[in-house]
Amino acid sequence: MTLPVVQSRTRRLQRRRPGLRRSIVSVLCAVACLCGCTAQATPGLSTSNRDKPQGGSPVAPARQGKPAASQRIQFIPEHLTLPGNASAAVLPAATVDGVLRVPENVRHVGWWDGSARAGEPFGSTVIAGHVDSDTGGIGFFARLLRAKVGDTLTLRADSHRLTYRVTAVKKVARRALATESQAFKQTGPHRLVLITCTGDFHRDRGGYDSNLVVVATPLGLAR
Repeated sequence: MTLPVVQSRTRRLQRRRPGLRRSIVSVLCAVACLCGCTAQATPGLSTSNRDKPQGGSPVAPARQGKPAASQRIQFIPEHLTLPGNASAAVLPAATVDGVLRVPENVRHVGWWDGSARAGEPFGSTVIAGHVDSDTGGIGFFARLLRAKVGDTLTLRADSHRLTYRVTAVKKVARRALATESQAFKQTGPHRLVLITCTGDFHRDRGGYDSNLVVVATPLGLAR
């Protein structure tokens, strides 16, 4: 299966300036494996005698704001659950020479380590997997062929979890995955992007001619 891959984000830069993402600067195609500024939340204020004005009326507590982006729970996904409680292990997948090396075991899927973590305020959490293989048979992501808008998906790691709702299911020509689908986009509101192969299989051309892209948005914050 062929998956166009984008250049990984620089994690070292992120550690110095949380929330800052580098723009995607290159896109490579290969025939190989599948491929804030943030405002501080205002804490609630308790009322005591010192808070009361001379008139005797207590000062109303301040409203509790949402957690700042830097304070939200963020995690590297370890398990993905699809509708019907089908679950697969999610393993980190790095890019090597421009190719995203996802797990060879078709029952596992790969989280692109250049993409957002679950729970981040911005960017896409990108998870890719095989639809099938010559040696492994039907892959876990063959289930994505039945995905529809409104389905819910859940990412988990240790005690953390985040549920998403599918908002789009798109078939994209393989050559246009990186340029037209925005599947690897690391700007804008956070979302989950699942990618696998679909379409017609051409062994002499290196595999399937299309990719299936499933996009989902988070239902609330990670917890």
